[in-house]
Amino acid sequence: MTETNEPKKISLADAIKQKLAEKKQQAANNPSGFGGGNQPHAMKTQNKKKPNNQRRRTGGS
Repeated sequence: MTETNEPKKISLADAIKQKLAEKKQQAANNPSGFGGGNQPHAMKTQNKKKPNNQRRRTGGS
């Protein structure tokens, strides 16, 4: 085996750049909104938390 391949140790910044480039290319190949095609469920509303009505109920201060 010759050492014509890339060296196995690369810097963290380079690894992140490679990963980001792969994600961008995958998103360009599969344009389906947010997150590409790796979301199994449809997005749900995020306003689940009920407002705290204690001040209004008790008269507040």
